[in-house]
Amino acid sequence: MSNELLTELGASLVQGSLTDKSLLEKTAEQPVFKVLPEANVVKIGGQSIIDRGRAAVVPILDEIVENLPHHKMILGTGAGTRARHAYSVGVDLGMPTGVLSVLGTFVSMQNARMIHFLLAKHGVPFIEPIQFPQLPLYLAERQAVVFFGMPPYVFWQRNPEIGRLPPHRTDSGSYLISEMFGTRSMIYIKDEDGLFTADPKKEKHAKFIPEITVDELKAMDLPDSVVETPILDFMKNAETRRSIQIINGLKPGNITKALNGEQVGTTISAE
Repeated sequence: MSNELLTELGASLVQGSLTDKSLLEKTAEQPVFKVLPEANVVKIGGQSIIDRGRAAVVPILDEIVENLPHHKMILGTGAGTRARHAYSVGVDLGMPTGVLSVLGTFVSMQNARMIHFLLAKHGVPFIEPIQFPQLPLYLAERQAVVFFGMPPYVFWQRNPEIGRLPPHRTDSGSYLISEMFGTRSMIYIKDEDGLFTADPKKEKHAKFIPEITVDELKAMDLPDSVVETPILDFMKNAETRRSIQIINGLKPGNITKALNGEQVGTTISAE
């Protein structure tokens, strides 16, 4: 390629090393284009919501349907208890982290397909990773899509610092979609009001935390987290999705409030 056709950055990338820190810094100078700034990623918890069955799932989907005329939604699904069973068997058999990631992917996919069929009469489609290039069309036509939250790292899943379970699961996969598309929000639907100083199911004196930064949350070093901990590191380096919101989907109206940008549940921010 003629040097006249290359930008200064292009020439540097062609001639330089892709491990050169000063060169890598230049690649961040151009602001990131937000592909779907009007869309919202909404992750429906597996163990917290879907495993509860009809009593929890149907009212949540009804509220999502009520919001279809007003909000574009990319609906991710968790894996829940069945994935934990699969992980336990896989670990017992000595399976590596990448294989465990595959097992979790298929459980998350089962939940996504069930949510899809429950929303089918409203024309909400189920999509797999290979179909994400068509996602903008689906949103324009139907206002929402369903996908399985597990990121498609599968065999390429990195080993965790502790243990063998895949560190990047459905919370992480949903977050990465929000960051990549530059969506207006990342909402996690759980069965608790948000983040607490301890597990409120086990500790009645646990205090609710409405807002907190990543650094503050890390400093607390809580034994249990309301979302997967890798998300905290993702947010520190994020360019578009610098905050997440955790809400209690079992309380009617919370999903609508979150989609409308109201303060409900807990907001965790990069700063």
